[in-house]
Amino acid sequence: MGSAVIYWLKRDLRVVDNPALCFGASQGPVCPVYIVEPALWAQPDASERQYGFLCDCLHDLQGQLAAMGLPLVVRVGAAVPVLAQLHHELGASALVSHQETGNMFTFQRDQQVAAWARDAGLPWHELVQSGVVRRLAGRDGWAKRRDQFMGQALLAPPGAPQGLRAPQAVPASDGLPSAAALRLRGQTPQRQQGGRAEGLALLQTFLHRRGREYRAAMASPVTGWHACSRLSPHLAFGTLSAREAEQAAAIRAADVRGQRDWGAAIKSFRARLAWRDHFMQKLEDAPEMEQRCLHPAYEGLRPTQAPATLLRAWALGETGLPFVDACMRALRATGWLNFRARSMVMAVASYHLWLDWRATGPILARLFTDYEPGIHWPQVQMQSGTTGMNTIRIYNPIKQGYDQDPEGAFLRQWVPELADVPRDWLHEPWLWPQAPLLLEGRYPRPVVDVRRAAAYARRQVWGLRQGAEFAQTARGLVIRHASRKDGARRFQRDARYLGRGAGAGDDRQGRFEF
Repeated sequence: MGSAVIYWLKRDLRVVDNPALCFGASQGPVCPVYIVEPALWAQPDASERQYGFLCDCLHDLQGQLAAMGLPLVVRVGAAVPVLAQLHHELGASALVSHQETGNMFTFQRDQQVAAWARDAGLPWHELVQSGVVRRLAGRDGWAKRRDQFMGQALLAPPGAPQGLRAPQAVPASDGLPSAAALRLRGQTPQRQQGGRAEGLALLQTFLHRRGREYRAAMASPVTGWHACSRLSPHLAFGTLSAREAEQAAAIRAADVRGQRDWGAAIKSFRARLAWRDHFMQKLEDAPEMEQRCLHPAYEGLRPTQAPATLLRAWALGETGLPFVDACMRALRATGWLNFRARSMVMAVASYHLWLDWRATGPILARLFTDYEPGIHWPQVQMQSGTTGMNTIRIYNPIKQGYDQDPEGAFLRQWVPELADVPRDWLHEPWLWPQAPLLLEGRYPRPVVDVRRAAAYARRQVWGLRQGAEFAQTARGLVIRHASRKDGARRFQRDARYLGRGAGAGDDRQGRFEF
């Protein structure tokens, strides 16, 4: 046992299946530290709902670590000076953490930490905790590597046999600042609660009770609220590892073999776990995706200065398009939407309202409790048609309302202004003969003509796809980012997870959550 090891916690707030903690325990006394970075929480993708979930997780983790004899040290400040101070206090022999696929702030911060650690002569060991592969040359063979990682045995929390112990002198802890102290404003009345116990309970109830109708029910915000696993924020903050979820689902799949409904549900859930790593790999390979269109031909397609009135109407759920407004209001109140609704609200913003994804993407990021940069930014671009390699899907928000909320239950819950509108007119209230009398001043008329706006967007986005130069660039993007079967130049979807029939580089329907 050597000098103390600094274990820097990030999106890995658990003790089970924790490679970094296990490795740190093998190197010496372990000092777990979480750094609350005010500059990170000042970023345009950060919000009080995410910070509240984080605080739940840290309080829970504190108890888990205490049971193992490890105090959790919380420090507030920028990462480099905080780590430098801890290095000085502990005389640390190593810094240990997990690899992170985060936003541009964390990407650049980690570059700064790496430079400091080299200058300080402090080894920094970054452990893998997901199917994402750092410095990946291309996607051929990626699925196999991902599967191999997911199939490895879960790591038990290190204990006395591994020599787990705290440093003799534990550094002082700053404690968690309030959201207000970080200038995070607002409240999310129905936000999910964080912590490992909550995540385990959700996994158990989903796999054994709630998930039976998952495959059919997840598409609608009416049924998706209970039928979806709701594990996405726990995977984002690492209270559970994706490997835990995958292996629990594999065990359940064996248990329900022969049961058609449960079998289909578990298969679909496991596919989305694979999709999660697939999309995170995209941002890992192209961190600039948060800031620039993946296909450069789409730069300048939409106005860089988003019209404030349209942006505000969309963000607040005041577009006059009832299903869009209901979804945005539900998201603001709860921090969650099912996958199809997420795709639809992003597509409406990008196509019908013609807003640049760099204006709308941060708004959605702040609203999602389960915000995961590696999923969010590739999906935002995919739903905006700027990747150059995905099929362009322009959702009709009126049709989506009729399809996903035919009785109007979800709509009436979140848009009470329409309480008096008969069901037959609910998704198009401007056509209701009494609309001028009963809705004027209470609920806005649509801010755009849905059909005309979609037609304009379709012409603009598809128009840029003509020509050999566009296609050549797109093919390079497919090679680097698209899913495929193993084997050079076979740009097809991995049949094991994703089924058959996709075209080259076509990721089809986006999966924002589980």
